[in-house]
Amino acid sequence: MKIAFLADPLAGFKTYKDSTYAMMVEAARRGHALYAFEQKDMALNEGTVTALVSRITLTGDAHDWFRAEPQEETRLDAFDAVIQRKDPPFDMEYVYGTYLLQLAEKQGARVFNRPSAIRDHNEKLSIAQFPQFTAPTLVASSEARLRAFHQQHQDIILKPLDGMGGAGVFRVKADGLNLGAIIETLTDNGKRTIMAQRYIPDIVKGDKRILVIGGKPVPYSLARIPQAGEVRGNLAAGGTGVAQPLTARDLEIAETLGPVLAARGLLLVGLDVIGENLTEVNVTSPTCFQEITEQTGFQVAAMFIDAVEAHSQAAQV
Repeated sequence: MKIAFLADPLAGFKTYKDSTYAMMVEAARRGHALYAFEQKDMALNEGTVTALVSRITLTGDAHDWFRAEPQEETRLDAFDAVIQRKDPPFDMEYVYGTYLLQLAEKQGARVFNRPSAIRDHNEKLSIAQFPQFTAPTLVASSEARLRAFHQQHQDIILKPLDGMGGAGVFRVKADGLNLGAIIETLTDNGKRTIMAQRYIPDIVKGDKRILVIGGKPVPYSLARIPQAGEVRGNLAAGGTGVAQPLTARDLEIAETLGPVLAARGLLLVGLDVIGENLTEVNVTSPTCFQEITEQTGFQVAAMFIDAVEAHSQAAQV
């Protein structure tokens, strides 16, 4: 197969933990040809979606890890699979990228995750479709509503709807310290909608990332345990990742959401679960492949490439 990865600059990859790198290694091991391009390399020219794409080979060196051939203008439907792995921010440039990828799909490209599905599933707001699994949640821009939510629940988390890696996440306890300033900052004085959730004490045991591939859960989660004094378990915020078998509740959540999200074109999803509560549905570029594999031996990247191969072949029939 010819597999193209839409990713951030390859030179910035931290290969010891990068999930996209793990995907590439597994694909190359199977003999697939690897290609890479960035969002800025895409164009719509006279109705056809193309990109400046480089064929890449892996060197096996952890630092100088790839060789890239000169870029060539290539139709995206020339590939057996296009893997969308650009990280947020999910800004308008990201949205424009999904529109181009959606047009490429109509021309025959096979894109994973489906661009329209990425666009339709805000990683914070999507949990509202599955209220049976969530803690009390409010989405609003109104200071009065947010204050009332705090008054009701006393201990809450506030966060932006477009953040990643734990950026902009605040906890406000019963004393309400700095609540007004936090609301003003996150909402830009009422101009931006944010999310508030009741604080879940089980965060001390970790913010679990459950990977779902082709509608089926990886049997281990990565519990991202906050460092002392933190409420954010994100690895980017200093959390420690500990792989552990899925609990009965984890499985219930994953097996309920998995087939629904897969049917919508989301081949790879990262569910975030704290305690027994679903807190996010990550669809842009879910991570934690390498951490789970290193700690458990379960080959997450192999499961993912299996799914890419199966879905690509099914699309060609």
